Amino acid sequence: MSSDMGWWSVWWVEAIGLVAGVLTTFSSLPQVIKVWRTRSTSDLSLIMLTMAVAGITLWLIYGIAIRSMVVTLANTVSLMLYATVLGFKLRYR
Repeated sequence: MSSDMGWWSVWWVEAIGLVAGVLTTFSSLPQVIKVWRTRSTSDLSLIMLTMAVAGITLWLIYGIAIRSMVVTLANTVSLMLYATVLGFKLRYR
């Protein structure tokens, strides 16, 4: 963060990042639960899931590289959730 930003501004930026991370991370949770319950993945695109896992992996690497706890944590959880759905897709196709 820029040194000319006050602590209040820094706090708000981090809070926005945290809320964004929680929302985007857990947006896949209903899909994980549905796939878990139904064991059906026929309506899910393998290409989309593969691209999502690859993209999230890169975001995770980026978060680690810039030492951002919010980016790293959000993408760690996202990767676990999307990898679960991808695993179900490969198993139940």
